[in-house]
Amino acid sequence: MKPYLANFRFYEELNDFLGPGCYKKTIEYRFGGQPAIKDPVEVLGVPHSEIDLILVNNQSVGFDYRLQHGDRVAVYPVFESLDISPLQHLRARPLRVTRFMVDVNLGKLARLLRMLGFDTAYGNRLEDGEIVDLADREKRIILTRDRRLLFRKAVTHGYWVRSDDPETQLGEVMQRLDLSAQVKPLQRCLRCNGIIESVERAQVWSSLEPLTRRFYSEFYRCASCHRVYWEGSHVENMSAAIRQLIGPRS
Repeated sequence: MKPYLANFRFYEELNDFLGPGCYKKTIEYRFGGQPAIKDPVEVLGVPHSEIDLILVNNQSVGFDYRLQHGDRVAVYPVFESLDISPLQHLRARPLRVTRFMVDVNLGKLARLLRMLGFDTAYGNRLEDGEIVDLADREKRIILTRDRRLLFRKAVTHGYWVRSDDPETQLGEVMQRLDLSAQVKPLQRCLRCNGIIESVERAQVWSSLEPLTRRFYSEFYRCASCHRVYWEGSHVENMSAAIRQLIGPRS
């Protein structure tokens, strides 16, 4: 029997990571020695990248705090509306530019994020280590359905997507990260994530079908993969889909 006991309580969406019977309840945690508090938090199932604040006996502590017998630990997720600047944040500061690294199980979400103008890296053959390395190198937020990925030490910005429906996933990410003001629709290539730029008709004329040449005069091209776009019915359909996803914009 381990000789020491501490009580943990996790708040709001952090409860999604806990096992049966632990949801919104005080958890008794038995331990030996003096582990850094990050260890029992992750043993209980909560990735460090989802945590913004830990209070031990009502005092803010860092992940290196050594757990003591009798400690009462409160663990909080990211605060969107409450100012906790006097306390010790445990997450890295928000990234200056919002970029995403989407794991292999979220291809449809990646496409929706690109449609809204977000820089979204995705590859359906990437290994977990490659995802983490790319996110770290390019300062991207990892979006994943695999919570184990967020336990990796190198992950500083990540979010475990709860839903398995792509449109619900999008709403979840938009709300959690407060992204509505950053939406810039139809500015990225859905296929490769490149920037779409206006292009002279003569530059793409040879790649157009006869009916496209006849009915359209304004064209756009992806700066990366050179895919050509024009404002046909597909653009109208995408615009309608965007309105349905995020509502009318003022």
